Amino acid sequence: MRPLQMVDTKTQYLKIKPEVDAAVLAVMESAMFIGGKVVNEFAENLAKYHNSKYCIPCANGTDALQIAMMALGLQPGDEVITPSFTYIATVEVAALLNIKPIFVEVNPKTFCIDPEAIEKAITPKTKAIIPVHLYGHAANMEKIMTLAAKHGLFVIEDNAQAIGCDYTFSDGSVKKTGSIGHIGCTSFYPSKNLGAFGDGGAMFTDDEELAAKLSMIASHGQSKRYYHDVVGCNSRLDAIQAAILNIKLTHLDDYIAARRQAADFYDQAFANNEKINTPFRDGNNKHVFHQYTLILNDVDRNALNQYLAEQGVPSMIYYPVPAHRQKMFDAFGGSEFNLPVTDWLTERVISLPIHTELDEEQQSFIVSKVLEFINK
Repeated sequence: MRPLQMVDTKTQYLKIKPEVDAAVLAVMESAMFIGGKVVNEFAENLAKYHNSKYCIPCANGTDALQIAMMALGLQPGDEVITPSFTYIATVEVAALLNIKPIFVEVNPKTFCIDPEAIEKAITPKTKAIIPVHLYGHAANMEKIMTLAAKHGLFVIEDNAQAIGCDYTFSDGSVKKTGSIGHIGCTSFYPSKNLGAFGDGGAMFTDDEELAAKLSMIASHGQSKRYYHDVVGCNSRLDAIQAAILNIKLTHLDDYIAARRQAADFYDQAFANNEKINTPFRDGNNKHVFHQYTLILNDVDRNALNQYLAEQGVPSMIYYPVPAHRQKMFDAFGGSEFNLPVTDWLTERVISLPIHTELDEEQQSFIVSKVLEFINK
């Protein structure tokens, strides 16, 4: 059996090595390392896949979120509503811009922000909602967009973990997550479903004026070279990463299918075990399983995590400390938020290996070790 990994990026690379190597070599030979044809082609291809009018690449997913807030004109003292049960980047950028994050609860089944909690948290200072499509499951975007329209709020989708996820509205229409709000943001960190061989990110919008502003901010605020219209930053996707992503984009749907197949295997293996809640499958969206995350009942989660490590089975806890309990948010009153559902989840979730290269032998071994511990 091959050694187990949370994400097997090397084996995935070896399967597409000739395509990737040729694409990277072409960039090297062109000596066009920043911007240029390859980056533009990738942006166009990803926009088409995403069914968005505009895709603006940038240096990473964290920058994408920051640039989105800047482009929407959010100012110090404004409030944004966000889940606390998320990776820190979602809310870190708000604090960096001196925007106050208002932490609200998530749905304990989907792990995504609760629309009812959003509505209760809206104040005259609220300017935006930041739903996170956590682990590859879509937030309830229909209700979120309805709330945003009702209260005149922007919606910035954190789609770093759910690229390729289809969300179905009540009228039967389907959109990709990240293409529903005013701006969608994603990451190409190597472990993502569409991962680069380094850092990278992108923003999506259907608004031409907003797209132009996102592009300007990501390039030192310039509309043309050496003419700086707004305060910006330096956030670029380099050409080598764009070339790699262009290849991997053609395989993305197959990657997602492989992840779903692996999730089905786990689901069947853990079915009817009262100590394990497998990931919830909502009928209105197609989970892309960036992570396969269990909720444990009456199980010492940390002890299981340690036991699996001893058996050569990697597992991860995403996330052991919610954002509102992180020291960095003390100045924003983080500890004042009462989020019992979020706290409950952070004590019980554990993620098992899931990636495109998992085989049944590996999964059978993983399952056997999980059940060995839980049933002892």
